[in-house]
Amino acid sequence: MLTTRFAAAVRRSVLALLAGATVLAGTAVAADDKIKVGALRFTSHSASFIAFEKGYFKEAGLDVEFVYFQAAAPMAVAIASGDIDYGVTAITGGLINLADKGAIKVIGGALHEEDGIDGSAILVSDAAFKDGVTSPAKLAGRSFGITQTGSSFHYMASRIAEKEGIPMSEIALKPLQKVGAVIGALKSGQIDAWAIVPHIAKALAKGGAVHIIGWVNDYAPDYQVTTVFTSAENAANKRDLTTRFLAAFSRGAADFNAALVDKTAGEDAAEATVRLIHKYVYTSRPFEKAAPSIRNGAMRLNEGAKLNLSSVQAQLDWFKAEGLVKGDIGIDKLVDGSYVETY
Repeated sequence: MLTTRFAAAVRRSVLALLAGATVLAGTAVAADDKIKVGALRFTSHSASFIAFEKGYFKEAGLDVEFVYFQAAAPMAVAIASGDIDYGVTAITGGLINLADKGAIKVIGGALHEEDGIDGSAILVSDAAFKDGVTSPAKLAGRSFGITQTGSSFHYMASRIAEKEGIPMSEIALKPLQKVGAVIGALKSGQIDAWAIVPHIAKALAKGGAVHIIGWVNDYAPDYQVTTVFTSAENAANKRDLTTRFLAAFSRGAADFNAALVDKTAGEDAAEATVRLIHKYVYTSRPFEKAAPSIRNGAMRLNEGAKLNLSSVQAQLDWFKAEGLVKGDIGIDKLVDGSYVETY
């Protein structure tokens, strides 16, 4: 009898342990969703880096892997092909053409030009500066570096020329594919001019081989420099995943603004934020040399990933007018405005 009771007790214990293990296994099944996020190693991509480092993506149930690019257009192709899930970069002709094919949707805003905050700078080489190119009004007959035809650099060059009354036929655009190649060409005087975000522009100007002669915001006010985008499939059919991504990304943007743009978070937070960003930006430089560039390059990241739809429409109109997109795409084909505030 004792043996029978003992055996029954053992069976009950084993069953209880198995039940507990089943509960734990059930809990473990709810694993984080794995996603790949496209990024450039720019301060302007800090919202994603902060969200990753501070665990905001993790709290949103996302297991993020970064995939790095050296220009905007290849990132759009990677979204369309499914090689990455979400991206943050400028609107390009390539992105618009992919949206027209039903492959991509813009779902939010990121970097934004804002009055009172140093944004993208217009640069010239030292040789051009010494030759009299001391303002954007003197860019006629000069070369201007871009990564690719239909890139954001192309758009900025056109806006500068338009306001200065310079025909684009009088500015020689030089497609160099990668940002690093444009930097090298500008510093060596192989091209005369370029426009780029401040953390790069100010660092280049400090060295003396390059000079700042103007600011893009004077030519493209309220310019939505970069957007958040994903595949049309994700936007339409993975709403929960996309909403969680945007929420975590927005928390990173808010922390960035508080620390380095509005500077309301205090110096300790600013220092910690710069150290965090340095893990991704200017990684080959010692922190002491990288920190000033990161701080000086802080531009507004849209709160809540809100999107300046008016700026996106203006960009779309320009790409169409220049024949850089193939179809007669409308804003609704490019943008899914249901995820964030638009204005």
